[in-house]
This record gives sequence, C-alpha cells and structure tokens, in this order.
Amino acid sequence: MARATSSDIVFLGSRRKAKLEAIVRRPSSPQALVRRARIVLLAFAGWPNVQIAAGLGCAVGTVRTWRRRFVRGGIPALLDRPRSGRPEVYGPDVRLRIVAAATSVPPEGVSVWTCALIAGQLADTGISASQTGRILADLELRPHRVRGWLNRVDDEQFWAQAAAVCDLYLNPPPGTALICIDEKTGIQAKHRRHPERPLRAGRAARREFEYVRNGTVSIVAALQVATGQVIAEPIERNNSATFIAFLHALDQCTDPS
Repeated sequence: MARATSSDIVFLGSRRKAKLEAIVRRPSSPQALVRRARIVLLAFAGWPNVQIAAGLGCAVGTVRTWRRRFVRGGIPALLDRPRSGRPEVYGPDVRLRIVAAATSVPPEGVSVWTCALIAGQLADTGISASQTGRILADLELRPHRVRGWLNRVDDEQFWAQAAAVCDLYLNPPPGTALICIDEKTGIQAKHRRHPERPLRAGRAARREFEYVRNGTVSIVAALQVATGQVIAEPIERNNSATFIAFLHALDQCTDPS
C-alpha cells in the first residue's frame, strides 16, 4: 500500500478547513474543484491515498497529485492552471460594468436587476443576457435575489409595547373578544393552469408550476385570536370609510355574549 511521505502530510488550520468545506458546499463550485477539496479534507482526516481514491471514485495518482499540490501551494494550487487558447471575449472592463450595474439601484419601475436588463444597459458591448448571467454566477452575484432586512434603532418603548401586545394575545381578559385586523392590497388572483396530480405509493403529489393570472384583488380581514376564525371581505378602496364599514359588518358577525 502506498503511503504519504512526510512532505505530503496535510495540515489544516481552522480558516483553511472552513474555506475548503465552503467550496464543497457551494452549489456553484466546479465539480473538479470540489473533488480536490474533498481529497485534501480526507487527507487531513487521516485517510490513506488508496482509501480516498476508492471513496471518491478516482485514481490513486490523482489523489497523490492534488495532495502534493496543496501541501506546496495551498488552496490556490487546487485551481486549474491557465490554459492557452482563445482570449476571453469580455475583459475586465465589461465585467466591472456588469458589477457596477448589478450593485446599483435598478431603473425606475423595476424592483430588481435581471440579466436581460443588465445586458441592455451594456448594449454597446454586444454582450448577451446568458453571458451576463454566467459572469454574475462566476462572481457569485445574484441581483435577482433580495433578502428582507430591517435596520431599526433599539427603542425600549417599542419592546415594552410589543411585550404588552404579546401578553394580551397569550392571556386575553375574560369576557372579551380579541380581534386582529389587517388589510392586504394587490393580491394576485390566479389559479393553476393544470390540475394537481394526487400522490401515489412511491411518488409525491405533483403540482404544475404554470398558472393563469386573473388580475388583482384587495381584502381586509379580521382574526378571532381565541378561536382562529377569519372573516374577510374584498375592498375597492383602502380608506377610513371602508374600514368603518368593515367594523360594522364585523360587529354583526360577533357573538354579543
């Protein structure tokens, strides 16, 4: 059995180990790079070359090669070496313009950047939407994905009020009707284009992704906290008169006892 020499023994600090594990987890990582990172991680765990090769389905020589490269050059040595061939069509200038667009505020009336929009902004370069998407993926930029975030100054009064509301929900006074009311405007009214297929033994239920838009609808709804009952009505205008009318209707639906 071939054994690793002292010069091929892999030592990993916590930061290097975390970077290698991130490469393995990242969906966008090239499969070749993922396998090389796994070779290093398994070598650090004490696996011999033969066992690593069997576990990853590669040759022992491949394991030995990337193990040595890592020992001599670290994580950068796991990357493919530059190859001769046709120069890249879109150089650093175009890539920087893509980054500048993706990290800027979208045009008025648009919520997020898309590859097509960015390509349109760079129409003078002749770049396509698909090529723009590949460059963004390579840079790990996802302008089409937005995560909600709230930067709120800590306010003791807010937390006191929130605690009072939560306590009211958990311990409503006896003989009272605790109702939560809110409105939802601009809900998309849509239905599936094709019916859902029920589950069968060994197969999950199937739901078609296509749907038909039927405009939008606005509603106001009340939740009976104690019972979970929801009363909702469609509305045309979201103003005080509409809200008062809903309160009157809610009063008629509420048990006076």
